[in-house]
Amino acid sequence: MKIKITADSTCDLSKELIEKYNIRTIPLHIINAEDKDFRDGVDICPKDIFEYVDTTGNICHTAALNIEELESVFKEELAENDAVIHISISSDFSACYQNACIAAEVGNVYVVDSRNLSTGGGLIVLAAAEMAQAGMEPAEIKAKLDEKTSKVEASFVIDTLKYLHKGGRCSAVVALGANVLSLKPCIEVKDGKMGVGKKYRGSFDKSIKNYVKDRLVGRDDIDYSRVFITNCLCSDETIASVRALVEELGQFEEILETDAGCTVSNHCGPNCLGILFLRK
Repeated sequence: MKIKITADSTCDLSKELIEKYNIRTIPLHIINAEDKDFRDGVDICPKDIFEYVDTTGNICHTAALNIEELESVFKEELAENDAVIHISISSDFSACYQNACIAAEVGNVYVVDSRNLSTGGGLIVLAAAEMAQAGMEPAEIKAKLDEKTSKVEASFVIDTLKYLHKGGRCSAVVALGANVLSLKPCIEVKDGKMGVGKKYRGSFDKSIKNYVKDRLVGRDDIDYSRVFITNCLCSDETIASVRALVEELGQFEEILETDAGCTVSNHCGPNCLGILFLRK
């Protein structure tokens, strides 16, 4: 059976991974304050968002994929494939999942709620592709993916609360306090929802090193098959130091470095980084 894996662009997979696993990603909409509509990763990139915020003081927002465009993609893929498995951003973050479920009524489309964002969802997308390559049936793949979503560990450390504050996700008092105390919050995804975890104090690089240690040291529940190091405009030196630390503290078979797309970047701002992996 020929199965096509599709996902919305929030999975933040690199071009190389998309090509390697023959995945089709569908760009979300990024809307600025003037109601101009851009396609994530096609018409706009994180750097464009940050320049817009710095220039205008306004924030962009994301809009879900609509039913019609999802239907169009599913029909295109079904013309050449026996089935489609589509992975969406968490249903708690966006209407993408609900819209995909409606669009899936075209037939032979199996929709999976990743319960995650960024490469947390990317881990589910790659697992789907590997299962399809192994010859599994689509219903079985969906069932296994639904089980796997609860095992994703996704988090990011952010350098500034400016973007969360502008987006209405934290108060001005909290943002000011974090800046005064040089706090770098860890944003975690749990049960499909985003929340604030541990707050690190000090420089971004110091905070990142402590964060990686907290995530990897003294645990026996990590699935060491794959880990993503996903960042937004971090320096090469920072990324290299994180990779070295991950290699030292973990036993991952595959370490993948990717850039955060517009959805994560629009909320977390520049200079954010996370390590994302599965638990056993």
